[in-house]
Amino acid sequence: MAQVPQTFFDALAVRTWCGLALRALGRARAEIDAINVYPVADGDTGTNLYMTWESAVTAVEAVFEGYETGCGEPSLADAVHAMAHGALIGARGNSGTILAQLLRGMAQVLAADDAGREPPHLEGGRLRLALRRAADSARQAVAHPVEGTVLTVASAAANAAERAEGDCAAVARAAYEGARAALAATPGQLAVLQQAGVVDAGGRGLVAVLGSLVEAFTGEAVREVPKAPEPVAGGHAPVTVPGAGLCVAAAEAGGPAFEVIYLLEAGDTAVARLRERLDALGESLVVVGGDGLWNVHVHVDDAGAAVEAGVEAGRPYRIKITHFGLGDVHTGAERPTRERAQRAVVAVVPGEGLAGLYTEAGATTVLARPGEPPASGELVQAVRRAHAREVVLLPNDAELRHTAAAAAEQARAEGIRVALIPTRSAVQGIAALAVHEAARRFDEDVVQMTSAAGATRYAEVVVAEHQSWTTAGICQAGDVLGLIDGDVAVIGPDVTATAETVLDRMLQAGGELVTLVIGDDAPETIARHLQARVRESYLAVDTVVYQGGRQGALLLIGVE
Repeated sequence: MAQVPQTFFDALAVRTWCGLALRALGRARAEIDAINVYPVADGDTGTNLYMTWESAVTAVEAVFEGYETGCGEPSLADAVHAMAHGALIGARGNSGTILAQLLRGMAQVLAADDAGREPPHLEGGRLRLALRRAADSARQAVAHPVEGTVLTVASAAANAAERAEGDCAAVARAAYEGARAALAATPGQLAVLQQAGVVDAGGRGLVAVLGSLVEAFTGEAVREVPKAPEPVAGGHAPVTVPGAGLCVAAAEAGGPAFEVIYLLEAGDTAVARLRERLDALGESLVVVGGDGLWNVHVHVDDAGAAVEAGVEAGRPYRIKITHFGLGDVHTGAERPTRERAQRAVVAVVPGEGLAGLYTEAGATTVLARPGEPPASGELVQAVRRAHAREVVLLPNDAELRHTAAAAAEQARAEGIRVALIPTRSAVQGIAALAVHEAARRFDEDVVQMTSAAGATRYAEVVVAEHQSWTTAGICQAGDVLGLIDGDVAVIGPDVTATAETVLDRMLQAGGELVTLVIGDDAPETIARHLQARVRESYLAVDTVVYQGGRQGALLLIGVE
């Protein structure tokens, strides 16, 4: 079905481009993963690009939803800033980090104060500048740029755009054709690609993104990039590693053992020093961002030192450390295919403490930090990581139901049997996990887990961030709120007293077991106080307490 063309660059054009590019990256993800041999043949470039772009799309959609609940519509600056910021905080891997910087470079031009004032027929000039800024800023973000990579493809796109005349559609098409030609030439520029007989994976993803930009402006899909490029003269046919799905014929021997990625709050001067230190520690260093927020990516042998360098520079968080494995992707040796388990549980958890609890119970976890819900791509990755024929998915948050449903559908398309239990709180997930038995038939296990979750009422105690209307009346910033089954039921000035009131209301309807999950910011005595309350007033009720870490809420309560 043809896409309705966007005749000039505005917020709607950004939204349209985002949607088209996400679908394009989704279609090409497996192909891009399979040709990923540089800088490390870890077979995840397509997935990293998709998840990075998905984060950008989520941010843009949030901007549009915010205006829909109020009035008016977002500006071009609103949309491109959201797109760039979403990509920055969700960037995955080397390729995703560079993609985030490309979008940031475009946003700096498109969101300039005078953007949007040109007549539509002159907007092509703005897009030319944006593509040039994107290519240059991405190259500057990489410590040691290498030709034959996505950087080369981005530069070629910008060069072709600068030679184009006309509106945004003409400029976008020129950039796409320039990138497509540069991609085809990458095997001749990078030996590892030539030996494997493939084009650069990151560049292939950028071509898909630029093709979607053309489609957004013209309404017509571009011609597909060949999925199986012919080996160049003197090259060799790709060698596929069983169970890995990637070409490793030319993977370089040796290399760092860990990939380290984190977001960093720091000033420009501190980041400049950080670049120097990380460059001495490892390779594949990419630092993108600005205005106090950065995304840091590096391959090192000493992951601890890379994180410590971030601590010295500012405040690192969302730290992700991936071990490349011993004697696998760096050596090109065949890795044994791990046999699939029959069944696994994948759960979203709101804090490190609960993540440990769920992991001990055998679940594969996805950490959801406050204000940073996981994207569907992260859930799909967790399902794959569980490596089972059957998977029970516990979203543990009512707001994640659509995200979890999308992840389940994608996993089913990959041949995995997935059951989604609509848990709305981590305490419901704990109840479901407690009755999980892998030896039962899949349907029976799902029914038992669903019943246990449904029989568990849930509550949370939080602090109001601003004045607002609630189902219990008007609250002020700093008030303590007690939410039962998702609705505000109690407003009070004291955490412990509010929690006790919430607990009493929940137990009025009966119960056999109270689960308390204590957050790091809750009063130290709250667990003892609530346990004593249950012992004194509800003789037949047991209590279990867990430490939840930084989980967003001060306290989670479950009553079974």
